[in-house]
Amino acid sequence: MLEITSAQNPRLKAAHKLKDRRERDKTGLFVIEGFREISRAKSIEIETLFICPELFLGSNEGALIQSTNVETLKLSPALFKKLSFRDRPDGLFAVGKKPESQLPKLSNNPFLVIAQAIEKPGNLGSILRSCDAAGVDGCIVADRCTDIYNPNVVRASVGTLFTVPTTEMPSDELLPWLKKNNIQIVATTPDTDLEFTHADLTGPVAIAVGTEQLGLSDAWLSQADIKVRIPMLGEADSLNVAAATTLMLYEVLRQR
Repeated sequence: MLEITSAQNPRLKAAHKLKDRRERDKTGLFVIEGFREISRAKSIEIETLFICPELFLGSNEGALIQSTNVETLKLSPALFKKLSFRDRPDGLFAVGKKPESQLPKLSNNPFLVIAQAIEKPGNLGSILRSCDAAGVDGCIVADRCTDIYNPNVVRASVGTLFTVPTTEMPSDELLPWLKKNNIQIVATTPDTDLEFTHADLTGPVAIAVGTEQLGLSDAWLSQADIKVRIPMLGEADSLNVAAATTLMLYEVLRQR
């Protein structure tokens, strides 16, 4: 196992640059930090693993390191903390290759989430975590604002980015694809009288949620098969987009 002792090491500097979206787009690489995240990245080809045993939190790290079967580079706590995104790093940091983008395979009764132009990585990661919990067929990011391989998406999803089929697609291609596959578009919006618990969500559905500030675009609202709202009884006029998505997903599960 090679030990890196200098912050000027080119391998370390290259990994650090992947915090920038342009570098991720240019190289086709991204970073995965944390035990749970790396352990769930079974579908990802990992190129390099940086470790710091002094920061390990448990006793299972050794087995995980062996299972990756890739080049492993050891860092001191000081160097690892400079590389890490976290206030309390756990000593594991991987560089992986972005997988090829492909649409999710549809089940007999498709259940999808459409996340249109979500801006905050934390929200997109939380949406993916709920998608995993609810067993959706896939999450499609339309008109991306946040790179799905942003380290904060990986972190907020707790690695479920790798367990939920996730891809990106422009709305002008995605809308016809949903119509072609007879998948009902369910748009969340406050501008309707139909409460989400009263809509029939038992058939093929794509739950569409929009930007944190503006909601879904006119294109999605105009082509939606059903528009639903979540009752708001307080002063606020909307929920956090990840919280609203979670409610919608579990209503689909309840009805099914």
